[in-house]
Amino acid sequence: MSASVPIRTTETDVGETAREPQAAPADSDIAAVAELLADSTRAVMLVSLLDGRIRPASELARLGRVTPATASEHLAKLVAGGLVAVEPHGRFRYYRLANSRLAEALETLATLAPGRRAGSFREQKSSAAIHQARLCYDHLAGTLGVKITDALVSERALVREDRAFLLADNGQRAFGDLGIDVEALRRGRRLPGRACLDWSERRYHLAGPLGAALASRLLELDWIERTSEPRALRVTNAGRRALKARFGMRLF
Repeated sequence: MSASVPIRTTETDVGETAREPQAAPADSDIAAVAELLADSTRAVMLVSLLDGRIRPASELARLGRVTPATASEHLAKLVAGGLVAVEPHGRFRYYRLANSRLAEALETLATLAPGRRAGSFREQKSSAAIHQARLCYDHLAGTLGVKITDALVSERALVREDRAFLLADNGQRAFGDLGIDVEALRRGRRLPGRACLDWSERRYHLAGPLGAALASRLLELDWIERTSEPRALRVTNAGRRALKARFGMRLF
């Protein structure tokens, strides 16, 4: 048994120390995660972190429409449940999603959830922006993410196999033209391209290290930019021209 695994010892009849094997978990406790997600305030907080940014408790309280004290209680439960990580910066504590797997799980779960009608004009505008272009943790989602993924598949830069996007014949050239070092991504331990189910488009968009590199590069090129709305992205005028020239893509 590995020395890093906690063990308990008992005395045997002859005075020797015997090790009792640690019991393995019987199964995954899905109900524990479901209980954390079942609260609407905690759900709003998690969704607001889907763009990969870290946020202070005060901002999450405002987004969840609760008091700072109530927000702290919810965040403590999310941290204890392993869904949210906390990063101290001086006197302040910032929160982020625990990992990209949770982001993709939330995106997939959203495809099963009933739609919620936007009330005010501001909510309608925010909803439209999120549907058009958003970040799913570290990669592109919404209409923009799906259209770019489709274009890369059409030009044989990518091919989808089950829940993965693999580089096809023109893959290295296509991403290299955008300034993305595919070979560096291949040396990583994670599969370079994953297929993430887009909740608003009900189709797959590019995730994984390759998807993250693509989103980061388009932000660097100023083809897209973040907005004041959590998750939502805006395609710049330069981006519209560049995306049309590069992918033959007309947006929205």
